[in-house]
Amino acid sequence: MAKFVFKLEGVLRQRHGIEQQRQRELAAVQSRMTLLETDLRNLDSSMRGAEQDLRNNRLTGRLDLGFLAAHRRYAFAMQRKALGIAQKMATVRIAVDEARKNLVEAAKRRKAIDKLRERQFLRWQQHLARLEAAALDEVTTQMTYQAQIEEQAQIDSQARIENQLRASVS
Repeated sequence: MAKFVFKLEGVLRQRHGIEQQRQRELAAVQSRMTLLETDLRNLDSSMRGAEQDLRNNRLTGRLDLGFLAAHRRYAFAMQRKALGIAQKMATVRIAVDEARKNLVEAAKRRKAIDKLRERQFLRWQQHLARLEAAALDEVTTQMTYQAQIEEQAQIDSQARIENQLRASVS
């Protein structure tokens, strides 16, 4: 049986490779976003823990103003750090959106070649079906012709035998 050959198979492989590269790029950017989110959660948890410690242990009895001032500076430093992480997250979020857009575009380009391949494969199958139908038609025609020749030969043979019998009887 004939084998289907897609002339743009190399292009399809290349487009598939580009799509996979775009997927890896998106995963890398999403990984950076996840790390930043984790850093922000850890920072928030640390801040909550420090505030809880301040409320439970440092605000009872004699107040240490030096510790309170240090805690306030720590809180402001953590807020600045959180703001810096949020700014990085905004930048990375833009990069994630760009990477997603690139992946969608790469997938769209690969799917276009896939559709072309499917259409060509379908046309190839239809062509094979037509060839097979034509071959079957040819075989059927030859068999019918052969049967007609044999039938005619049998009729001629019977007519000869009848003529010979008539000739011998007369």
